[in-house]
Amino acid sequence: MSAVTDISPADSAGQLHRTIDWRGAFWVASGVPPLVLFSIGGIAGTAGNIAFAIWIASMLMGFIQSFTYAEIAGLFPNKSGGASVYGATAWLRYSKFVAPLSVWCNWFAWSPVLSLGCSIAAAYILNALAPIPGFTEASPEVLQYMAANVGTTAADAVAAVTAAATPGIRTWTLYSHSLGPVGFSLNATFWIGAVLMLITFAIQHRGILGTAAVQKVVGLLVIVPLLIVGVVPILTGQINWDNYSPFVPLAAAYAPEPGAWNVAGWTLVLGGMFIAAWSTYGFETAVCYTREFKNPATDTFKAIFYSGLLCMLLFMIVPFTFQGVLGLNGMLSTPIVDGSGVADALAGMVGGGGLVKNLLVMLMILALLLAIMTAMAGSSRTLYQGSVDGWLPRYLSHVNEHGAPTRAMWTDLIANLFVLAIASTDATSFFFILAVSNCGYIIFNFLNLNSGWIHRMDNGHIKRPWRAPTWLITVGALFAYVNAIFMGAGAKVWNPMALWAGLFTAALIIPVFCYRHYIQDGGKFPEHMLEDLGMQQSDLRVKKAGILPYLTLLAGLAVVLLANWFFVL
Repeated sequence: MSAVTDISPADSAGQLHRTIDWRGAFWVASGVPPLVLFSIGGIAGTAGNIAFAIWIASMLMGFIQSFTYAEIAGLFPNKSGGASVYGATAWLRYSKFVAPLSVWCNWFAWSPVLSLGCSIAAAYILNALAPIPGFTEASPEVLQYMAANVGTTAADAVAAVTAAATPGIRTWTLYSHSLGPVGFSLNATFWIGAVLMLITFAIQHRGILGTAAVQKVVGLLVIVPLLIVGVVPILTGQINWDNYSPFVPLAAAYAPEPGAWNVAGWTLVLGGMFIAAWSTYGFETAVCYTREFKNPATDTFKAIFYSGLLCMLLFMIVPFTFQGVLGLNGMLSTPIVDGSGVADALAGMVGGGGLVKNLLVMLMILALLLAIMTAMAGSSRTLYQGSVDGWLPRYLSHVNEHGAPTRAMWTDLIANLFVLAIASTDATSFFFILAVSNCGYIIFNFLNLNSGWIHRMDNGHIKRPWRAPTWLITVGALFAYVNAIFMGAGAKVWNPMALWAGLFTAALIIPVFCYRHYIQDGGKFPEHMLEDLGMQQSDLRVKKAGILPYLTLLAGLAVVLLANWFFVL
């Protein structure tokens, strides 16, 4: 079996190491279930009582879609980088520019997990070390303030006393400024998050085998308690079944009044489906490590299938239990929406006191670090393989002596320091970043779900270690358009500029690709890029799918724009 080698002239010896089986990839992908904690409050804030159903529907869609990715991954035993790389090759015959779009969109969808996860983890650390004091209208300090400031309302007095007693580190910033629809701040959250990123980098520097070993330990520490928290309230009768009705969307986002199944209601629902996809589809990262599997023919399918089953369990049970115990008002509280109060809620569900709460805070930080490690491992390999295959700049194809793509990892880290400064500002900036990155994720999914049938038409003669039933490939292709509706209708629920910012970010690959392809490579792809398919550059002229891929792209764009026009708040 031939190996993918580093194409950089200065570093021709390095390559990824075949050191793990499907279990290693499973543990690396175990950082996906904690992604539910990123947006569990946000989805409840847009969808209301039907939030639990959105998580279930989204997870079922993600599981069905994964079978397409499992098949196409088997075609490329010598590539890393995941479904975006494998699917991009299908589009290469039809457009040089669509293929790198798949890789780029997958990267900027996954990469912000680093910054978003670090911002939430930093908030937990700040809450533990420098908590904001809680005062009520009956607190002695508040009553004293009202006596000294006659005419002050109770609410204003609480706000004033809280502000005066808040530790200075909570409001300190080295520098802050507005940046279009968001802001950025070099505050305490940013600096703590930056340290967490460097810790993640240090762990991953040892290569995929060391990463998988760490992920296994952390994964067990996180997944088992998450499962306990999801199950215990059901067994102990804490679920209030009234919290699931009426089964209608909200009348307006983040307001507890029930709405109706009208255009505005459906827009909020589609907004929930849009952002849920960013979490529930994420286990497809399990096929990022095909080049590092000892036996890719069997390990690839097992990795994504068992990772999918784990996500199916946790993405369904955790939101269901949260909603059943907390109710809509509890889910809409600020600490749940911004993620900082999830540990308190978990402690309440299992009836724990202060010690249990502190343990759950540690659990949350570990859960977020688990997600961050998964994101860095997958997104850096996407950059690496994109470079090896001639789509991204050459310097990204370097790996160290442990087989870790360190230059891609540094690129990930530096880009995320900038994103972290935005995400650390406020909840509006956090969800803007999340929505923009998910636009990239939906574009990636659209292209790759359709790559399944394109590979069948153009490369049907190539043996597949695992072949999906044709009906699953067909359903996956149909889901590509459903996802396009989510994006067109749902992105604006999170920010009016999110869709357009996402499309602009996706378009940035054009100058990057042109630099690599036309300036660095003289308009030719590396010879080894098509090696797994047994193809030559001249074979790219054969287009058995005809105009169908072009019609698919036009139809997808039309669906996005029509959904954006029709669905309004």
